[in-house]
Amino acid sequence: MFARDVCALARPQFWPVSLLPYYTGFLLATHRLVPTADQLPRLLIGGLVAGPLVWLAVLAINDAYDLPGDLRNPRKAGTPLTTGRLTPQLVRRIAAISAAIAVAVASTVGLYFAVGTLIALTLGWAYSAPPIRLKTRPGADVAANALALGALGPMSGWAALGSPAGFPWVMCVQGTLVGVALYIPTTLADYRADVASGFDTIAVRLGLRRAYVVGYAAWVAAAACCVVLAATDTMIPRHMLGFEAVIVPGLVAAYHLLLGRTQTFARITAVAFLFLIPSGVFALTYTGVLG
Repeated sequence: MFARDVCALARPQFWPVSLLPYYTGFLLATHRLVPTADQLPRLLIGGLVAGPLVWLAVLAINDAYDLPGDLRNPRKAGTPLTTGRLTPQLVRRIAAISAAIAVAVASTVGLYFAVGTLIALTLGWAYSAPPIRLKTRPGADVAANALALGALGPMSGWAALGSPAGFPWVMCVQGTLVGVALYIPTTLADYRADVASGFDTIAVRLGLRRAYVVGYAAWVAAAACCVVLAATDTMIPRHMLGFEAVIVPGLVAAYHLLLGRTQTFARITAVAFLFLIPSGVFALTYTGVLG
């Protein structure tokens, strides 16, 4: 039972959210879809950090400090904390242990990767824990999540193989915009519970409609960024421009159709999965599989 509760704290369904940008960083660094025998151990150990260990650390600390609001949130009914199976004190200890293990394991991959891991964990702590608690500081809540996934994610995959020198920083802009577009709907989905709990998130501060517009604008900007990068042959090969011209309007329309009126985590997940289509084509093109 305890092991199952710890696994529930770590939310395995969220791990791909960080592992995809992590893998993208590897892809950018190597122009390879599959790691070599020499690269595979470092990549797997790094994935253990970027996936289970970091998620357990940041989500456990979030759950510990969000408990008053989670008790009012129907979506959180049945979690280890809301049911009382685990206490906030125990969950904070679990978060600390997971964070310590994450840094220790990350140090076996390399200094830069360990530093990036420490930064991600610090952001996770600052997002949830008082007195900083970025979650209740509108704007900062978005930035913390978007930068952690959109910038630190691909950088970690690159750094897992060595020095960050040569990293294509323009890809952080693209990733951060996608992070903003996918994070804001989560605050819309939890709007009622956050209002009842007094959590001043971006959705609470701006209201449902204006917060949605910010998320939608970020999605449109991310899509436009793809087109610009392809048109200028910057990271995205120019011969992908025709594909971008077809897929981008569809992605823009799908975001509005799925999230424009109703925001649920199932719908947010659907939008995220749609983003895998251009990501997959980019990966195959960037590595030379598709000419």
